[in-house]
Amino acid sequence: MAEITILSKIEPFYKGGKVQVSKDEQYIFCISGSHVNVLEICTGKIVHRIEHDDQEDITSFALSCDDEVLVTASRALLLKQWDWRKAQCTRSWKAIHTVPVASMTFDTTSTLLATGGCDGTIKLWDVIKQYCTHNLKGSAGVVHLVQFHPDAQKLQLFSSSLDCGIRVWDLCSSQCVCVLQSHYSAVTGLSFSSDGQTMISSGRDNICTVWDLKTQKVKRTIPVYEAVEGVVLLPEKDDFSEIGVKNKGLHFITAGSKGVLRVWEASTAHCVFTQALPTTLSSSGDNEEKEDDPRSLTYLLYLPASSRIATVTAEHNILLYQLPALTTQQQFVGYNDEVLDVKFLGKVDSHIVVATNSCQLKVFELQTNSCQILYGHTDTVLSLDVSKKGLLFASCAKDRSVRVWQMDSDSGQVHCVAYGLSHTNAVGSITFSKLKASFIVSGSQDCTVKVWDLPQNISNTETDIHQLTARTTEKAHDKDVNSVAVSPNDKLLASGSQDRTAKLWSLVGDGGLALLGVFRGHRRGVWTVCFSPVDQVLATSSADGTTKLWGLQDFSCLKTFEGHDASVLKVIFVSRGTQLLTSGSDGLVKLWTIKTNECVKTLDAHQDKVWGLHNSRKDNKMVTGSADSNISVWLDVTDVELAEEQAKQENQILKQQELSNLLHEKKYLKALGLAISLDQPHTVLMVIRAIWQAEKSKELLEKTVLKLRQDQKESLLRYCVVWNTNARNCLQAQAVLQVLLTHLPPEELLQYQGTRAHLEGLIPYTERHMQRIGKLMQSSMFLNYMWQKMRVVGAPARYSLIFFLFRLVIHSGQYLLNFLYGN
Repeated sequence: MAEITILSKIEPFYKGGKVQVSKDEQYIFCISGSHVNVLEICTGKIVHRIEHDDQEDITSFALSCDDEVLVTASRALLLKQWDWRKAQCTRSWKAIHTVPVASMTFDTTSTLLATGGCDGTIKLWDVIKQYCTHNLKGSAGVVHLVQFHPDAQKLQLFSSSLDCGIRVWDLCSSQCVCVLQSHYSAVTGLSFSSDGQTMISSGRDNICTVWDLKTQKVKRTIPVYEAVEGVVLLPEKDDFSEIGVKNKGLHFITAGSKGVLRVWEASTAHCVFTQALPTTLSSSGDNEEKEDDPRSLTYLLYLPASSRIATVTAEHNILLYQLPALTTQQQFVGYNDEVLDVKFLGKVDSHIVVATNSCQLKVFELQTNSCQILYGHTDTVLSLDVSKKGLLFASCAKDRSVRVWQMDSDSGQVHCVAYGLSHTNAVGSITFSKLKASFIVSGSQDCTVKVWDLPQNISNTETDIHQLTARTTEKAHDKDVNSVAVSPNDKLLASGSQDRTAKLWSLVGDGGLALLGVFRGHRRGVWTVCFSPVDQVLATSSADGTTKLWGLQDFSCLKTFEGHDASVLKVIFVSRGTQLLTSGSDGLVKLWTIKTNECVKTLDAHQDKVWGLHNSRKDNKMVTGSADSNISVWLDVTDVELAEEQAKQENQILKQQELSNLLHEKKYLKALGLAISLDQPHTVLMVIRAIWQAEKSKELLEKTVLKLRQDQKESLLRYCVVWNTNARNCLQAQAVLQVLLTHLPPEELLQYQGTRAHLEGLIPYTERHMQRIGKLMQSSMFLNYMWQKMRVVGAPARYSLIFFLFRLVIHSGQYLLNFLYGN
């Protein structure tokens, strides 16, 4: 492993605020600080990022009903219109509001935009003609909800503010025609019937209200016994019998603080369907619902084209359900918070399981970024480990429990199959046996290490959850146990602790753990221990910024690796035990060659502590997870790059041979084109010299150069600049330049990239060559003069002149050689 590149990333794309789905239901738009992210539903990838130049947080946005126009509002009180597919701002203007915009929406024609401000006013904008059409005043406080009537002919706008009333605005007269009073808390959603005559409103006062828009009166008030954040009316013509809809009356779905979708019959006020929640087994046995349940829902959207429901949870997860059965179809995690551990999962490492700063586990499918959210722990999950086959994994948490989970190899669904509860403090580390999934080992802040036997039929369990009993409990250290690892043969156990030591234990036999030795040398707590897959060596990483290799025979330190500026949080063996990968609090991942103690690669892709580090079973991928909420999947491309380099060299050899053949056959045009394609100035010069030495070289050179393509002539001009810097090559450079400058019009030369720079580079060297030629011409004229004098003098003087002339010829010849071949 030498060359590593990022294969994919899972990064935060939603941190709270508005969520909208495009009309074609291919994209999800959501706010993340100062930008709007566009998530492609089928791939789970962020395909566009819309960001304000002023770096101000975006307070609201709206996508037009035809999916063409996106408008955003920032805290700088600017509205910006975007061509979101190109991430280009096409127009910006002042919002006129005196304080930030809190809500926005388009009408069904995509021509009118309504903005509700925190100043209690509503502005309407014509986005086609680009001017403000209405300024509606009268709302009390922040206007947190604006919505047009679905029938564009009615020209009505509905809004709600802090006074909990629903105002109906007539856009023809710009007046509030009535205030619908029913709620005693914030109104969170409005949904209209298909005929536009009935409306349902939801509020945080635990009720939904059915309104007759003709009479503007309440038809029915329905208590739903939870703070409702969204309401959606079901189409009356569709069959929803799977969720309790027995007749063709008005039915609607609510989402709120209890975190479940419920279907209600408007005429009877009865709940006809309640979505089942995953069960959570608590160590304390307290399963009562909490007010701040992270599963509570904050948004509810209806996707009519695909007959789906989209919900958003308080933990920024976006879930898609398929109607009519309300089965979970896709889940996207908008924000992971701190990533504390991450492991590859599945037979072919097709998934990753992630522990974040949460009691839920997240299992991502790498191909689509779709996520399963696993409920079971009741406090923050701290560590993970995966079995050898990749379908079982174990987790441990602050709730003092350990859990074993099973992935179905066909469907990819995960469920809990076992749990254990006997630790007395947070469990910070866990590991599987290596030969087969027969036991797990956990290390805790209660300073103990426990060995848990797994049932033989654990993989076949689907409904029953086994309760595990610890086979062995050992007080292993004086402080928190940060890491445990089992040797490849399942006979040894290593533990690392905050007490600055690592220990080696024997797992053989039915008795307790037997201490074999202590590894001392780290100056601060030990974060990770890891056995080599091929040698009797243990690697440890520490908060002192070092990584050490220890011999298992004499417990001596064999090597120390220093390079991180902060704590080394994780260490693993890669490349069949010949290299180490380490991650640290400095956000860096380093690759070390064990034999040379050399850091051969530093990966800088994270901005905070890299807690998670794991390599795939094929040893060609790794995954990192950081406290910056980013997860990166890396690919070892060493073999690929070596193969590409080898293929490139082989191709060069073949082309060189072909070039030699073309020159031998005197096919100069093809030879020159091939030499230029190699992008080697010296090879091109060799072809030019071959043409120069042929019969009628001037005409042949001119004919060959002028037949080249424009891009080839452009390259030839660039090479001339290089050749002209050397006296021995200047004749060929000047000959080519003469052809180009004589036969090509200036307009064509100016189209060449960098023509001006090339010509500026040619001038000083050409002047120098002209000076040399001038001196040579002067010397040749003196020789001619001396020869004429020799013809008129006597013999003795003639011999003297011949001797002088001989010396002069030698001197001139030397000067000529210096000119031709350089000083």
